[in-house]
Amino acid sequence: MKQINSNNEEEIQTAVTGQIEKISSITDKNDIKENRANSVEKILFMYATAVSDVGTVRSNNQDSAFAGEHLAAICDGMGGHAGGDTASTIAIRSLAHIEQDSRPHDVKTVSSMMETSIMAAHDAIVGKAKRERRLAGMGTTVTAVTLVRGYWVLAHLGDSRAYLLRDNHLMRMTTDHSYVQHLIDTGHITPEEARNHPQRNVVMRVLGDFDIDPRPDIALRSAHPSDRWLLCSDGLCGVLEDSTIQDVMSSISNQEECAQKLVSMALRAGSTDNVTAVIADATLALDADAFDLPHQTPLIGGAASKDLESIADIVNKAVASAPALREDKNSPAQRAAALAQDDDNSKNPDEGTISITRIVQPSHIREEVGELHTPDTNEIPIVKKKNGKVSTDPHDPDVARAVKHEQDEAHRAHSLRRRWTRIGISLGILLVLFVISGVGYGVYAWTQTQYYIGKDSNKVVIYQGVPTNIFGIALSHKVESTDISVNKLDKSWQDQLKEGISFGSLVEARGHASLIRREMRAREQEKLNEQNQKKLENKINKNKDNAKQGGKTSSI
Repeated sequence: MKQINSNNEEEIQTAVTGQIEKISSITDKNDIKENRANSVEKILFMYATAVSDVGTVRSNNQDSAFAGEHLAAICDGMGGHAGGDTASTIAIRSLAHIEQDSRPHDVKTVSSMMETSIMAAHDAIVGKAKRERRLAGMGTTVTAVTLVRGYWVLAHLGDSRAYLLRDNHLMRMTTDHSYVQHLIDTGHITPEEARNHPQRNVVMRVLGDFDIDPRPDIALRSAHPSDRWLLCSDGLCGVLEDSTIQDVMSSISNQEECAQKLVSMALRAGSTDNVTAVIADATLALDADAFDLPHQTPLIGGAASKDLESIADIVNKAVASAPALREDKNSPAQRAAALAQDDDNSKNPDEGTISITRIVQPSHIREEVGELHTPDTNEIPIVKKKNGKVSTDPHDPDVARAVKHEQDEAHRAHSLRRRWTRIGISLGILLVLFVISGVGYGVYAWTQTQYYIGKDSNKVVIYQGVPTNIFGIALSHKVESTDISVNKLDKSWQDQLKEGISFGSLVEARGHASLIRREMRAREQEKLNEQNQKKLENKINKNKDNAKQGGKTSSI
């Protein structure tokens, strides 16, 4: 992952399960870094918001966003009307447990949790695509950031982007895992040419049922007061210049207003994709020891907001739908898209975009008020622990056992399906062989009712069957030989015998053989008569010659 250094900043590089890239040079001793991290940890907290819009062209929103006080994330789904929605939602659900207040406060552990959660989302996406063939080919990008012990932990996969604004200077913190970025890195095209490249939407690394590397890039950066992050889909960064993004993020201090402005500007700039922006700020607390530090309700945007219940149970606290884009859709394209979306929502109310903020409590609270709805994510196991809390943390032993149980059940079901598949294939093969055998026997039985006249060793022969073979197996055999010589017949008969003269019965074949015999004898008699006539003529001519010779002798 390409990172940009900043001045007078202390960075670290840590080995975690995934790929950890160095952000800037390590200039201080480890103990100084640790002390600095501990001090920052006490005074910094994160506050985030999200705005997601379906855009002016697409009929559904495949982006998903999460904005909390521990986690900010953007996932851009792909793979059709249902596939993109599902993939991005799975990724958000898998990451959501990082928002829990009970999560570890160790940088290395949280970094490992980020990578493990993303890899778990990949396995869930692959598994769901195998179970539901209509979802084959679905995938999603992932860009997520969390604040822990005074450090930002950044996870990235795909072409969604993360920007960091520090001291009014905007830094792009991710490198696109895309084909055009590869062309830029190798010097084949310029960044300006990449904006209009016909393959600019081709990604080389995503979460999905593809044969590509699903491991995310993991990076660490020390946190500073007033740091501002922007996580966005390519529907935003693909049309807005970095300088424009910097101006908006620097000039608008209110988080929601900033996100609203960026999304609306992307739409006015002609974005044809879903547009999502997540803004996360590091805020300095006035009293680090106070218990009344501001807390926020996590906001869920885009496709993941369709089922807030499951995410509320995962984070074990109330969650709310992210605010909708407030800007009026004034352009013709925007009005047409809005009408299409309204029509689609009227037909499929469960798939419509959320226009009002909705707040959902976790299940133990919904149970108390009689509003319990047990969500079935169909991807991520939600485990209710003995203390009444729920967990989806892959490091939780109870969750690990649940995952193992699901894997075992899936394996048994898969084995059973394979067994029945093999049985079905075997029965199908037997049925096909039976049909082929029946058809073959029927064909052979019919051929044995037929006869034809052919030749064998210069003799005319009567055969039973037809003059052909299948797979080298002859469908005829000799039944009678005749005294008719083939070379004594004229060429027309020889040509017919070469191909075989077919008949419906042995009697007909014998009758035709008799005809050929008569023709042969007539031809022989004709030749004999011609020979006798020639001999007679020769004798007469010889007698004439002798008579002439005798007359000449007498005169002498």
